[in-house]
Amino acid sequence: MNLPKDPVMLLSFVNTCLRDRHPSLEDFCKSHGISQEALVSALEAIDYRYDAEQNRFL
Repeated sequence: MNLPKDPVMLLSFVNTCLRDRHPSLEDFCKSHGISQEALVSALEAIDYRYDAEQNRFL
């Protein structure tokens, strides 16, 4: 599966998946075969940071 290229769409997709299917960011990244560092970097570019306690990007 290809992840959305647009950062805002990516944010929405990732947070939805984290809420509905994945207990952690690590699990999401493994499931989708992507680098956690690359994902975090892409979302930090639009000022979102991962909050492990809430399991979502804020």
